[in-house]
Amino acid sequence: MNGGDEVIAAPAGPSNPLDWKFSQVFGERTAGEEVQEVDIISAIEFYKSGDYLATGDRGGRVVLFERTDTKDHGGSRRDLERAEYSISRHPEFRYKTEFQSHEPEFDYLKSLEIEEKINKIRWCQTANGALFLLSTNDKTIKFWKVQEKKVKKISEMNVDPSKGVGNGSIASSSSSTIYLANGGSPERSQNYLSNDFSFPPGGIPSLRLPTVVSSHETSLVARCRRVYAHAHDYHINSISNNSDGETFISADDLRINLWNLEISNQSFNIVDVKPANMEDLTEVITSAEFHPTHCNTLAYSSSKGSIRLVDLRQSALCDSHAKLFEEQEAPGSRSFFTEIIASISDIKFGGDGRYILSRDYMTLKLWDINMDSGPVATFQVHEYLRPKLCDLYENDSIFDKFECCLSGDGLRVATGSYSNLFRVFGCAPGSTEATTLEASKNPMRRQVPTPSRPSRSLGNSITRVVRRGAETPGVDANGNSFDFTTKLLHLAWHPTENAIACAAANSLYMYYA
Repeated sequence: MNGGDEVIAAPAGPSNPLDWKFSQVFGERTAGEEVQEVDIISAIEFYKSGDYLATGDRGGRVVLFERTDTKDHGGSRRDLERAEYSISRHPEFRYKTEFQSHEPEFDYLKSLEIEEKINKIRWCQTANGALFLLSTNDKTIKFWKVQEKKVKKISEMNVDPSKGVGNGSIASSSSSTIYLANGGSPERSQNYLSNDFSFPPGGIPSLRLPTVVSSHETSLVARCRRVYAHAHDYHINSISNNSDGETFISADDLRINLWNLEISNQSFNIVDVKPANMEDLTEVITSAEFHPTHCNTLAYSSSKGSIRLVDLRQSALCDSHAKLFEEQEAPGSRSFFTEIIASISDIKFGGDGRYILSRDYMTLKLWDINMDSGPVATFQVHEYLRPKLCDLYENDSIFDKFECCLSGDGLRVATGSYSNLFRVFGCAPGSTEATTLEASKNPMRRQVPTPSRPSRSLGNSITRVVRRGAETPGVDANGNSFDFTTKLLHLAWHPTENAIACAAANSLYMYYA
């Protein structure tokens, strides 16, 4: 690092900047095409193996994608990975299915419209070839099972064609083919009986069993297994699965609830920051996530820029935290916007649970859970917007909630920005990687050579790296004029490979390195 800078206790490993390439796009819009509000993507989540990807949109739909480039090889997973490596294969996905997860509702008690927009999606453990996932809007969480069902068709009824059986004759009616779906359940199969089918009085003497049943195509069926409702007075901003595979949390502005996946009619309130008098309210919960391996640990962030680590073994109501992570503000730096831009919009644990990545309006911060004196690295994302904070406040852009993500190996972090741009930073010791990409078929199109010289920020006698973008007012990190109407809020990093999926309005772009 120039000038002897070092990152304290950050993940180790190589730090050569990655060369990102366009992989795929789903739902690409043509030039001038108007985007429907309901089609805008509002959530992205990879399954933990990376073989599936789910997106949710503002219209309440969940769309599933399946990885295809690992399907055509025999042999073990290790052999497959070697084969992929040898031919530089990168993750490729295809559309799998979609279903309507949430519908718009109206809360008559509070005279409040509840929109169908999907706020978060979380994958659960697969079982018996079925996929399970949780999805939530502002008020209601749903547990979905997606499974392939074989549609069976009765091809022969063993009826003597010479003996008519009324005008509903099976033999003579070409439209009376019977389909049995869902294992032959009567309520499902009756949907496939034609209207002109009828049995004569006394039955059909020439009908013999067994008939010939043949399996034709398979269809994917999404079924809502459970609905977890009426537990939040405020809008749900987070859901997170526990590593025990049995429980999950849901968080709104003031409370975090613990659920059992099998029980939908009760939950336990484990964090409650609501004061006795609402006028005393100084901060709200903005994001919450379980530790990836310790089932008793979770973290939640606040609008004041702090992160609290909670141990569920300490007490039933975890109002007192085990650890508090926050950065002290520099003397004399306070302004009207200080608290607004300090609000954390998203937190993510690294794969091993040692680090927490947080995103506020201006920066990405990497925290070591063993060191609560301050972040081990700070990455400047929106420093060039500081002179424009008044304008951003006027048009409400200052309240945009950008998500963040870490690579599976913990060596890099990423987050979105305006003009459909996203940033990738290296967080290994000695790394100066700071790449800006555009969500388009040519991600490097708007690159200009900008020096990414780290500057030192001294606090508590610990040297921390601060990586900066462009500093010219009116331009983005690449020197282009910025567009506040196109913002890249949602993105996800593939769990095992250097691949990123990100949402630009209704389009899902995928990149690999």
